[in-house]
Amino acid sequence: MKELGKMSRQQTFADRVAMIEIDDHDAGQRIDNFLLRVCKGVPKSHVYRILRSGEVRVNKGRIDAAYRLLIGDIVRVPPIRVASNAADDADGNGGGAGQGGYVPEANFPILFEDDHLLVINKPAGVAVHGGSGVSFGVIEQLRRTRPNERFLELVHRLDRDTSGVLMLAKKRSALTALHAQLRDNQTDKRYLVCVHGDWREPKRVVKAALHKYVNGEGERRVAVHADGQPSHTVFTLQQRFDGYALLEAQLKTGRTHQIRVHLAHLEMPIVGDDKYGDFPLNKALGRAGAKPGIKRMFLHAARLRITHPATGEPIQFAAPLPPECEQFLQQLNTYLPLQQ
Repeated sequence: MKELGKMSRQQTFADRVAMIEIDDHDAGQRIDNFLLRVCKGVPKSHVYRILRSGEVRVNKGRIDAAYRLLIGDIVRVPPIRVASNAADDADGNGGGAGQGGYVPEANFPILFEDDHLLVINKPAGVAVHGGSGVSFGVIEQLRRTRPNERFLELVHRLDRDTSGVLMLAKKRSALTALHAQLRDNQTDKRYLVCVHGDWREPKRVVKAALHKYVNGEGERRVAVHADGQPSHTVFTLQQRFDGYALLEAQLKTGRTHQIRVHLAHLEMPIVGDDKYGDFPLNKALGRAGAKPGIKRMFLHAARLRITHPATGEPIQFAAPLPPECEQFLQQLNTYLPLQQ
């Protein structure tokens, strides 16, 4: 992608019409996603408004939000005010990031990086992207921290309260190849999860279809239902305690909340799960000074094995268990060891 003219991108979007020529890095991308990426700090509602109004043109013609860019396309972007710094936000002029405000920089632990991939260890409590009441997430923060990256997109997602391996693509070709691997179940994803219950089986295969729905409060939920999407998880026992168990979960499919719902269906709720878990237990474990005690969901994306999209070689990424999870396991060993 290159701009036609001498102005910086931010000056161009703020002050006058920008004409952007599409190269192979951006070809194939939907125009709405392209605009959301290059117009950093601009609210989604405004981006879609200028698309609907025809202010955004491609090769001098009107397009809709689903148009996919081609090499050599000339994109006309109208003047757009972009929030420029933290001072705007602090003074109340910029609003929240979701309203076109400031997105802070963030340096997440890097597990692997080359010209094609960026793999980080995402902490719990951080969303992967903005939306649904979240002003910004990992992707917006990384784009803010790395303004010179020409392309940076999430390959997959993790729940906000799940920590661990998160993969991003630095080239569209890498994104396409990795999406194909995920779609065809050619990756190996392993999670560590602590459940409440008397788990005895060394290995258990769960094949239970999952159905998405919206509850009475308007929140999205997932439940086991015969009419849902086929879902397949393999659980392997790692360690037993008195009333708890540490499991490895291998995803054979990648459905929303799959591990959480499969375990809730087995009446083995994940420790700290605020959607499908044991709420009185979570409250007790989260009290100050509780032993054992933990204030987060114990679900961690520990390992991910893929085929490198450029070299074709197998490669594996691993994220160590966070200190708060290690501490919880140590407390279980101390206070609730399995009685033989």
